[in-house]
Amino acid sequence: SSRVVEIQSQMSERAVELLGLPEDRPCLLLDVGCGSGLSGDYISDEGHYWIGMDISPAMLDVAVEREVEGDLLLADVGHGIPFRPGMFDGCISISAVQWLCNADKKSHSPPKRLYRFFSTLYTALAQGSRAVLQLYPENSEQLELITTQAMRAGFTGGMVVDYPNSAKAKKFFLCLFVGASGTLPKGLGTECADGEETHHAKFTNERTRFRNAKGKSVKKSRDWILEKKERRRRQGKEVRADTKYTGRKRRPRF
Repeated sequence: SSRVVEIQSQMSERAVELLGLPEDRPCLLLDVGCGSGLSGDYISDEGHYWIGMDISPAMLDVAVEREVEGDLLLADVGHGIPFRPGMFDGCISISAVQWLCNADKKSHSPPKRLYRFFSTLYTALAQGSRAVLQLYPENSEQLELITTQAMRAGFTGGMVVDYPNSAKAKKFFLCLFVGASGTLPKGLGTECADGEETHHAKFTNERTRFRNAKGKSVKKSRDWILEKKERRRRQGKEVRADTKYTGRKRRPRF
């Protein structure tokens, strides 16, 4: 449904934001559990490149049909990340990693599969980069298991929780650092303007405010469209010339 797509897109946006990528160059990202490539669309829009892994042939077929810009790989991440060392500038994952906690086959050991995933991911990421994994943990034991295996594999970092006081908007992002540890970003909706912690959920327009605080143009505005076209040109893509009509709203009669 469109609501699911919208939430998925918001989480992709937030995950990429938490990666803290350099603004001045395109990066190569790994999308774990990429599904039909919704996160990938956002990564491409931001001017970066990506490779997506997913265990579902059906989902990847949809991604191919949608003509996503990233490369796709059918694989079970519980068997490890099969890329050369230091290849990626970052990794995101939306709603996928918790599945590694399930033993679908007799031979499956969740701790081993998680460790295999994290240790090979650690190797595939460049020094100083990050992995941001949004997940839906079933309980605190699962969170503990996932975090422990990530730390065993060499990552530092921890859990960033957005809107911790809201049942609906609460989101978990496991934010992992390779090499020199950064400071863990603050979760959204955890502080008031005066720096006091809030104890009730406050999440009206928080997203848009957060975007604009970073000095980025409001999505779909004329500036945003011009910036996006400029990025596409830098990538050597064919883009229509800018005119006074660029980014103008059509009249309702269309």
